Amino acid sequence: MAEIKAFKALRFTERAGDISKNVCPPYDIISEEERLDYIKTSENNIIRLEKPVGDNAYENAKKLYLEMSDKGIIDCDDKKGIYVYEEEFDALGNRYKIKGIFVRVRLEEFDKKVVLPHEETLSKAKQDRFDLMCSTFCNFSPIYCMYTDEKREISSLVDVMSAGKAEVEFTARDGVIQRIWKCEDESVTDKVEELFKEKQLFIADGHHRYETGLRFRNHLIDKGVIKDRDHDANFIMMFLIDMENSGLVVFPTHRMVTGLENFDLDKALNGMKQYFDVTEIAEADIDAKLSENADNKANVLAAPDGKFYLSVMKADAEKKLSEMNPDKSDSYKGLDVTVLHSLILENVLGIDKENMAQQINLKYTRDKDEAIEAVKSGKANCSFIINATKVEEIKAVALANEKMPQKSTYFYPKLITGLVMNRLSDKEILR
Repeated sequence: MAEIKAFKALRFTERAGDISKNVCPPYDIISEEERLDYIKTSENNIIRLEKPVGDNAYENAKKLYLEMSDKGIIDCDDKKGIYVYEEEFDALGNRYKIKGIFVRVRLEEFDKKVVLPHEETLSKAKQDRFDLMCSTFCNFSPIYCMYTDEKREISSLVDVMSAGKAEVEFTARDGVIQRIWKCEDESVTDKVEELFKEKQLFIADGHHRYETGLRFRNHLIDKGVIKDRDHDANFIMMFLIDMENSGLVVFPTHRMVTGLENFDLDKALNGMKQYFDVTEIAEADIDAKLSENADNKANVLAAPDGKFYLSVMKADAEKKLSEMNPDKSDSYKGLDVTVLHSLILENVLGIDKENMAQQINLKYTRDKDEAIEAVKSGKANCSFIINATKVEEIKAVALANEKMPQKSTYFYPKLITGLVMNRLSDKEILR
């Protein structure tokens, strides 16, 4: 199964200054205004490498990477190790912690069922990541994966590796506390590596980056750069966490329907009533009603008439759902997003799968208030508020060798970028 390795991480050195000013959230959730602000805070901020801009963006990233390396602003550790990473944060009215490990993981094609995806990807994002990887030979941000650990053998070792004071600790801009420990004890790291040989890995976040890693590895094989199994580019950096970790939080991603010509609310509601029990509810009751129906395939329509409608799927709608997803597993058909996409967006509103994939008439947000306000302001025809996908549902769909619709999950908080990075070859290959 999974082959993981301790490694010599690429990290910011003391010459870079305050580490808290040199890290940032994942590139794909940072606006241009925020990007500029991070650079203003520190000229060494990782966003300059992770999200380069301009006509020669990738070439500029390469030059900057070499410059920062030559100046000793970033450098690889002298000794390999496993890096324990913890985030402490507030969410859903509670205080949480997640703790896992940064390691290298051997890239495997999905059909080997060692690394299992659960979500569809977009080609544009993958091309961007591929071009950046080709120019820098680096992973600046990790892939977020889960594993099962019923006996808590790995989790116990993670606790051992992080028993002392954290090597790095600070509070990021979003209020999330960041901590890093490094374990160089081979008696411990070797044991962790051995335990993962029995594990499958389930991608939580970073599907684009993993597929890009596969493409980059194959590209280097074709060019004759990779000639053996030990080449660094046969591996990719991952954050691995126990699927039963009590701190795992998955937010829902709500759907905003935009740009539909001649949208007719009455027609939409009548169409929905074929498959759902539809009742009007108060805006203040949305969360409570969705929570009550967490296992009933439910959603709430924020309508342009200022009203809100709770829809709970009828039992006899299963037949239509199966007809629209003939080759899919029960796990896939049981997802709230599948029910919404198939029975409402596609069947009632006429938004087909290609339209959804291209985001022509569909936009996404994890902010319920944003989804509602988009309708009130007229920016959206309507919005659908949904429950979060459960971790066990992600596992079930992945094991069925299927992928959920895009934007089915939003793991919170995102992993910060820049604490630990992965060099895929000696920097001299870029000169």
